[in-house]
Amino acid sequence: MRFPRSVFVSSVLFSWFAAASLASAQGGPAPPPPPQVTVAKPLVKDIVERTDFIGRFEAIDQVDIRARVSGYLDKVHFQDGTFVKAGDLLFTIDPRPYRNELEQAQSAVTSSQVRLEFAQSDLDRAEQLRRSGNITDQVYDQRRQAFLTAKAELDRAQAALRQAQLDVEFTQIKSPLSGRISRKLVSEGNLVNANETILTNVLSLDPIQFYFDVDERSFLAFSRQTHGGTNTSANGETNEVELTLTDERLGTRKGQLDFVDNRLDSASGTIRVRAVFENKDRFLTPGLFGRVTVGASDPYKGILLPDEAIGSDQDRRVVYVVGENNIVNLKPVRIGPRIDGYRVIRDGLTGNETVVVNGLVRARPGAPITPQMTTLPPMRERNGS
Repeated sequence: MRFPRSVFVSSVLFSWFAAASLASAQGGPAPPPPPQVTVAKPLVKDIVERTDFIGRFEAIDQVDIRARVSGYLDKVHFQDGTFVKAGDLLFTIDPRPYRNELEQAQSAVTSSQVRLEFAQSDLDRAEQLRRSGNITDQVYDQRRQAFLTAKAELDRAQAALRQAQLDVEFTQIKSPLSGRISRKLVSEGNLVNANETILTNVLSLDPIQFYFDVDERSFLAFSRQTHGGTNTSANGETNEVELTLTDERLGTRKGQLDFVDNRLDSASGTIRVRAVFENKDRFLTPGLFGRVTVGASDPYKGILLPDEAIGSDQDRRVVYVVGENNIVNLKPVRIGPRIDGYRVIRDGLTGNETVVVNGLVRARPGAPITPQMTTLPPMRERNGS
């Protein structure tokens, strides 16, 4: 006679439960103790939230070097890509044609001075003869006219002399600022057109500016702050920002915000902001990308927890709070940015709770635990994202 399969399984389970009950009655093994987990009080301290923005470096001053006079390029006096100082000689245009014009202008001035002296003497004699009535008014007026014409010719000759002196001076092209010079764009022997031909360019490097764009929502939040944000460093108040380059994990350079544009770009919904950094080692180069960290809140008392102490429950973030009799309870929280290696808890905790900070996989809501108390250090690492 064959028994149904369900009857057979039921009899086996009954036998297992009976054996387990008998073992318990006879002093079998006790149930395991509650799991051990690490707990701690949240870290509470004064903090300032920070926000990162991507931007690019630009030189404060940049000049395209052009000649002020036309001529053939005679000599280049710099090495490509080197640092130059304001006033350093960069190019020389063949000065011989302009020196000839200078000599002609000097001769014209001398000639005009002689004519003026003769006209002055002639006018003086005419004035003496006019007093005695030995010269007509017409002759006197003619000599006075000759004197005034000679004086005007001298003024014109002197102006031409000054222009010729400038032209000779302009044949030596000097750097208008200190910075790094680019390569030469014109070789010796080529004709250079005045105010047209670009010979090279020079960029200033110290200090250097960093431009970045702030979105409209962040700008509104910054505008409500009394410190940090997009407040420029003025009136003795310094708004310090931190720079991180693309190959760095932590920022090491400090700068100051010194400019906020006067309107938002209607196309992108952003506003242009500028920071300035010292660059005495000339390491920062115009065109480089970087990340600047800006204070995104006024100082306040913040509640901080490590990221590993924060769990997920569907679409919300939760922490495991230890209650009476070491029973674990779930508590929803709203999180913020990372500061000093911790995650800011914006809402959900008062800072007096005891929270599971390590071993979340062993804790169960409503179940007891064996807490191992620890103290969170004031800082785990520098500010991160």
